[in-house]
Amino acid sequence: MMGAFLLVLAAVAVLGALAWRYVQSLDSGRKLAIKDAINGVLVSAEERGVFPTAPAFERDYQNDYPHFKILEDNYAIIREECEKLLDLKEKMTDMEALGGDYTAGGIHTVRWKTFMFKSGQFIEENCRLAHRTADLLRRIPNLYTAFFSVLDPHQHIAPHFGYYKGFLRYHLGIIIPNNNADECCYLRVNASPADNAQREPSLIDKGETYCWKNGEGVMIDDTFLHDARNDSDQVRVVLWLDVARRLPWYLHLFNKLVLFIVHKDESVKRVRRRATLDL
Repeated sequence: MMGAFLLVLAAVAVLGALAWRYVQSLDSGRKLAIKDAINGVLVSAEERGVFPTAPAFERDYQNDYPHFKILEDNYAIIREECEKLLDLKEKMTDMEALGGDYTAGGIHTVRWKTFMFKSGQFIEENCRLAHRTADLLRRIPNLYTAFFSVLDPHQHIAPHFGYYKGFLRYHLGIIIPNNNADECCYLRVNASPADNAQREPSLIDKGETYCWKNGEGVMIDDTFLHDARNDSDQVRVVLWLDVARRLPWYLHLFNKLVLFIVHKDESVKRVRRRATLDL
């Protein structure tokens, strides 16, 4: 049994190496087409009930993603480091600079900064500036992206669709103005399959609303139509993570292979370079 398992792993490793070399030879248009095809495989599996469709907001995630409790239990530590980093806010990377062609001139043109810990790989220069938070993040399995999302006052991230069904996104409220007593900092998600099939941003008005809270976590499927707003007079910060979605073992291996290849791509390396704080 163990021999067969090792053989499967070896085969996956070989296929991964070959696929990576092939993908590196393609132009951006062909890479995007491959991404869409891969995403289509996961969407089709979801539609057939191979894995459950996420609700608009998943709050009961502890069984499938128990390691997030590490972050929630250490919220005070994370907030303390985040508050110190805000002194460097103007040196943080604009989200628009990380979005590439996918978001150029679009949703990321708002005043929205990032302090990135990980994009495929940890950015060690940044991690040293908030080492306790980075150490906590290193304990989260299947983590691919991690950063402080810093949204300025009176900013609206327009309705949009995410890019990959193999992720789920986790938000931990870090600095939420007035702990959202006036409900002016929120995330909206429309999880209706029929509405999402129309690809119509205005249908966000039919979505559900979640108001961030300090120290509270929530998960979403960002391929659903969603938007976000900070209508307060203060900055809003959430810790934003993308983790590999919990899938049946064969789709999990497929997903891990895809993510391995994607995070070896030059575009992701470029994100890490741009996200590194230049002090």
